[in-house]
Amino acid sequence: MARWAELPAGLDRRERQLVVQLRRLKDHSGLSLAALGARTGYSRSSWDRYLGGRAPVPRAAVIGLAEVCGVDPTRLLALHEVATEHRAADGHSTGTAQPGADSGPAAAPRRGAPRAAGTAGRAAAHGGGRRAPGGALALGFAAGLTTGLVSGPGTRVAAGPGGVEGPDLVRPDGARWRRGTEHPCEVRRAGGLLHAGHSRERAAYLDINSAGWHVVEAQCLLRHHGFDPGSSDGLYRPAVQAAVRRLQADRRIPVDGVVGPDTWGELRR
Repeated sequence: MARWAELPAGLDRRERQLVVQLRRLKDHSGLSLAALGARTGYSRSSWDRYLGGRAPVPRAAVIGLAEVCGVDPTRLLALHEVATEHRAADGHSTGTAQPGADSGPAAAPRRGAPRAAGTAGRAAAHGGGRRAPGGALALGFAAGLTTGLVSGPGTRVAAGPGGVEGPDLVRPDGARWRRGTEHPCEVRRAGGLLHAGHSRERAAYLDINSAGWHVVEAQCLLRHHGFDPGSSDGLYRPAVQAAVRRLQADRRIPVDGVVGPDTWGELRR
């Protein structure tokens, strides 16, 4: 898989988090930019700009990508709204272009455009109904904190702290993750895999600002393998990211500081 170019240094952190999540979803799908363009009605060059952080991602494009990859777009739309509201406050474009609108006057209709048009028409049905005062999606995004995690096609999009209660916040035994609590690490092997008793996750993506039991599990397993994350409190801080990078370098997998399927595989080994 080709490595993504660095995002522009001046890209706002809210926009950056949205683009990073969209990149991961696209990578997990295995689709090329051309295939993505054919299925969503947005051109290959448009997706190149969106995923390169050089142009705002239209809302309908976010929904289109999610539908093509088989995931619920709600969390991605929440990230999109946070980025869009910040952009609007700064007087920048809000990224509401329709398919083909930024592809130039010579752009021809593309296969998949009717689907994308239907997608745009259904935008209000995905996370756009229940809204908190002030216009923000009622998903617990306070002070710009965004923690949506794309787990991959056909799987859930996990909620973050303060958001919709999900498997990352409630353990199978019913214990709820709460910020500010250090958790014990009792790593055992079961079924050939290592477990610390907080999560059985093997696919969810964890990055800076992620939080919950999945992070506790990763922290415990990192410490077990000799890569100290500094804590086992369920908060994905820079110290956790640094430990992940050291593990990835040691195991010769892509070093990006993000816990994904490959890194989970090494943690469980």
